[in-house]
Amino acid sequence: MKSFVIKTLINAAAIWVAAWIVDGITITGDDWQHKTITVIGVALVFGVINFLIKPVVKLFSLPLFILTLGLVTFLINALMLWLTSWASDKVHLDFHVQGFWAALFGSLIISLVSWGLHLALDDD
Repeated sequence: MKSFVIKTLINAAAIWVAAWIVDGITITGDDWQHKTITVIGVALVFGVINFLIKPVVKLFSLPLFILTLGLVTFLINALMLWLTSWASDKVHLDFHVQGFWAALFGSLIISLVSWGLHLALDDD
């Protein structure tokens, strides 16, 4: 349970950094409390999508992984972030990714920030 909470908070921080850096990713809200709750909700949606949908997409795109030597991972991560934006809209969270390039740059930033935070904060 502790590991799940830590991973969700790391994803929330990474999503917040991506929204801060990338112009096409927006988190709207009146005050910082609303934005914090929104980011934590988006991190939960992002975690569920990465847990349920991403493995299936990777399985079906296995030939592309081999053909591109794994570079298709960037495309899949961008599509998962775009799907998170769509799902967040459906559950009334104020998070939006505008366009593929914003999703691609955002997924790169989220990957880098979450990797760095996972190194800094041990899961144990």
